[in-house]
Amino acid sequence: MSHKARAVLLFVIVAAFSVLIFGGAKISEHKPPIPARMVSPTGEVLLTAEDVALGQRQYLSRGGQQTGSIWGHGAYLAPDWSADALHRTALATAGLAAGRAPADAARFTQADLEALSPAERGRVEALVRAELRQNRYDPTTDTVTLSPGQAAALPALVAYYTKLFHEGSDAMSIPPSFVEDPGDARAMTAFFFWTAWAAGTNRPGETFSYTANFPYDPLAGNVPLPSALVWSIVSVVLLILGTAAAIFFYVRGRDKDAHAPAALAPLAEPKPTPSQRAVLPFFVVAIALFLLQSVLGSVTGHFAVEGNRLFGVEVGKILPYAATRGWHLQLAVYWIATCWLATGLFIGPAVSGHEPKGQKALVWTLLVALVVVVVGSLVGTYLGVQGKLSGPNGWLVGHQGYEYIELGRVWQIALIGGMLLWLALVYRAVKPALAKEQDKGGLTHLLLYASVSIPVFYSVGLMYSPGTHIAVADYWRWWVVHLWVENFFEVFATVALAFILSRIGAVNEKNAQRATYFSIGLYLGSGIIGTFHHLYFTGSPLFITALGATFSALEIVPLTLLGFEVYENLKLARSKGAEPWRWPLYFFVAVAFWNAVGAGVLGFLINPPIVLYYAQGLNTTPIHSHGALFGVYGFLAIALMLFSMRNVVRKDAWSDRLLKIAFWALNGGLAGMIVFSLLPAGIYQLAIGVEKGLWYARSPEVTGSAFIHAATWARLVPDLVFLAGGASLLAFVIRTIAKDAALRKAERTSRQDELRRAA
Repeated sequence: MSHKARAVLLFVIVAAFSVLIFGGAKISEHKPPIPARMVSPTGEVLLTAEDVALGQRQYLSRGGQQTGSIWGHGAYLAPDWSADALHRTALATAGLAAGRAPADAARFTQADLEALSPAERGRVEALVRAELRQNRYDPTTDTVTLSPGQAAALPALVAYYTKLFHEGSDAMSIPPSFVEDPGDARAMTAFFFWTAWAAGTNRPGETFSYTANFPYDPLAGNVPLPSALVWSIVSVVLLILGTAAAIFFYVRGRDKDAHAPAALAPLAEPKPTPSQRAVLPFFVVAIALFLLQSVLGSVTGHFAVEGNRLFGVEVGKILPYAATRGWHLQLAVYWIATCWLATGLFIGPAVSGHEPKGQKALVWTLLVALVVVVVGSLVGTYLGVQGKLSGPNGWLVGHQGYEYIELGRVWQIALIGGMLLWLALVYRAVKPALAKEQDKGGLTHLLLYASVSIPVFYSVGLMYSPGTHIAVADYWRWWVVHLWVENFFEVFATVALAFILSRIGAVNEKNAQRATYFSIGLYLGSGIIGTFHHLYFTGSPLFITALGATFSALEIVPLTLLGFEVYENLKLARSKGAEPWRWPLYFFVAVAFWNAVGAGVLGFLINPPIVLYYAQGLNTTPIHSHGALFGVYGFLAIALMLFSMRNVVRKDAWSDRLLKIAFWALNGGLAGMIVFSLLPAGIYQLAIGVEKGLWYARSPEVTGSAFIHAATWARLVPDLVFLAGGASLLAFVIRTIAKDAALRKAERTSRQDELRRAA
């Protein structure tokens, strides 16, 4: 590749990371303060920073973002605790403004507010906004003096949450005795109350709160900012402009490639090295985990209908919602990563034709290590949810409380160690090819660079602990969830697929290299800074919204090109000589389709700040996450697995019948789940949230409504179809590997018989 192309790509990456790191520094500088003391209007100390910190640790240790959410991040069943505490505080303030005594004001309800005359209600609401918006934090004494309404609401909140966590709630899928210790419940209330204070109190010198007026709650004075609308409009304009530019350069590059057409090479009988054959068990483990993850997804979704029951059977104490949802998310990362790591192990010897000494034994060692980490982390997170590891150091092997990074720190470090071992194995295998490849930006070198990024960016998850300020912790968490999963694994997969497709003759190697650079530049140039679109309302300064909105819109640009890829890959899959590669190519077609629909259309559906202001924390997000996480990364993992297996197992061991069933069942089940269940539920909840606020859209009156129940039941058939696809895929993998082993055994027996006859 030209020095110019490499220089441009390097500049883009360095510039983007500079902006991302600068933004992180400003987030840390301007994060909402956790005051040493929160005192009543008379000066009585009601809460301390230690109470808030203990509450945060308790919340995270018991499942954290798997039990409700904070500032819109977390589970969609049970309240958003920030929105819930803010609205209850606003109602208590309204009760005082309506003339009630402090004890009685704490029992003031939304129905009481709506029963007031229009004039009286207007007066009361104006007083509530004026009282709650005022910032009474004194940095010289590190003290917040609560307003009368806040002081009246706090004991009522403690009593309410203590009772809720002790008695449980079917409507919220919180099992009885979820938090037994009243002291722990009080501490969690302190944490919720502080997040509500930050959400409803103006930043010093500003007219908006620390969380940019999120969540929406007109009673508390939380309404969208004009900048959210402005940057949403800008993001749409940039999307249109960027799409036009990307199509221009894409078509120009394709025209340049037209002079060197590629033809599919005939499939020779695979002659894998011992380490390449050792990757086959990785795929069995991965697809078994995928099937388990799918079952847990159906169970987790069903909690929205029966609460702590499963088809009438009480399961909340044994298998709580927080555990099944946490496992569902963890397993998604585990099985997808396992497929991709196994593909890297297969590609290594294929690149160089070199099998390092002892490679097979080390590959098996890595598999055992991964299994230990998976089992250990799943057990640890379960014990954390059950309160068995809620002590100060429980997070080390228990539950860290954040989505997608639930696993305890010990397991997290062990997983990083496994990735480093994987990197060493890949490097050992490709080292001879690296020496031969004079172009330091060639495909082999790109494969190494992409491989290095995998453990490096997952390691960023070590930058925070349960005691880290939540605004800072969320910043680093999204480095892992967004940068690691959505960007650098995408880079690795792009390079891996370019290599595989060039090896089977689907594309010319030079053209594949050019297309790889183009894709990486688009993904990283927009995606690195686009990380900020997850941080609009997490206590970040307002310029984060501008950066997140504009660059995350540009993230959609490369996805608009995928219509070309769908067409090209369909044409390739149906071309002469494509029979051995037909279904692996079809799975890659599915990747392109769901990249455009799940990541592109459904992603941009909630991406603009003005939309996400109302949609964050609602069932609109799972529409995108299911379409993107499985539709893109799941199908990509399967495609990589199939390309790898096709080059490892004997030709006679392969059968397309089960793959055909798996392909259509998985695509049909996913589409049905989105169209018939997630999309109606999300739009219904969004409409209510726009009208009344997040506090109500996440209340049991809505999440337990007849419409949401009907939408959840509508998942039943698509879920069964999807599970049938997963079972067919697992059956294919097991059958193919078993038949390959049988064929190889028969060949060995035949050779031994020939030798005996010759002797």
